Amino acid sequence: MKMFKTMIVILSALTIIGVAALIIILNVNGSEKASGERSIDEIREASLETTEITTDLESGDYIRIRFRIVTDSKASLEELEKRDFQMKNILIKELAAMDTETFQSGLDGLEQTVKQKLNDVMQQGTITDVYTIEKVLQ
Repeated sequence: MKMFKTMIVILSALTIIGVAALIIILNVNGSEKASGERSIDEIREASLETTEITTDLESGDYIRIRFRIVTDSKASLEELEKRDFQMKNILIKELAAMDTETFQSGLDGLEQTVKQKLNDVMQQGTITDVYTIEKVLQ
């Protein structure tokens, strides 16, 4: 009976130590990621800046525009770089369907549409954000 009590005490102590170690490890290593926010360096490393795209709008005006497309990981970025022709095709088609007023007031909608359509073609990873970084309407 004495050996049984000793074994229970030892197992209980090991369990408590294991749970405490798990809590410490999760809180120390996960404190940065717990908020779900990435550092600006991580965002820049997982993003692609498009080349300048020049195209016409439905209304006949011409635009020059550039985007920064942010992915969820470096692996997603590599896939996006391989899909650059699809990305440019999506951008040109979306821009060509816009008129001048929609273009000037609807950049947020354009960014969301581009994000959604790029995510539709991506097989691994996702596009998390699309930012317009330069635009000129002529």
